[in-house]
Amino acid sequence: MNPSFRALCALTLLSGSLAISGCVSMSSDGVQFDRRTLGVQTDDTQIEWRVSNRMPDAIRGSRGVAVTSYNKRVLLTGQVPDAQAKSEAGRHAQQVFGVVEVYNELEIGPRLSLTAQAADAALTARVKAAFVEQQALTHNTVKVVTENNVVYLMGLVTRREAPAYSTVASRVGGVRRVVTLFEYITDEELQRIRSR
Repeated sequence: MNPSFRALCALTLLSGSLAISGCVSMSSDGVQFDRRTLGVQTDDTQIEWRVSNRMPDAIRGSRGVAVTSYNKRVLLTGQVPDAQAKSEAGRHAQQVFGVVEVYNELEIGPRLSLTAQAADAALTARVKAAFVEQQALTHNTVKVVTENNVVYLMGLVTRREAPAYSTVASRVGGVRRVVTLFEYITDEELQRIRSR
């Protein structure tokens, strides 16, 4: 088997296992669950499906548009042919029932190669692993999306926690830029979430 192909397969499996383990992880204060309620997690899954299906065929079919929803806030990443397509994609996403906000981070240009997409998946896995290595951080608290070496961080965090996540992510080799799309909660709200 080609060594490059073997490495790509290993990275893909690692990315998948980290994604699956996103529901529960250990931290210094015990088990940490996703800070969204189960109902909101379900809503986010449905929003991603609805937004993807609402995209015009010209955008969805020929380009790599990815939809990520976290706490009903939608992140659009990928590539579109022109500014009009970018604007149209954002407008379609905003019109989907349940969407609170849209972060339109689509780039204008050709779709990324499979090699670049695999590198992005590997970078996402390395950022999550870096969070796990820091005992004060839990990888399931923050959603990590990587597009063209730009890392997007989404999650419910306190203003005290946010800098640690962005700093750790920015120190991972290969990260070109970190964009934080956090929704801030108070320490009191965090305690209520933990006591659910």
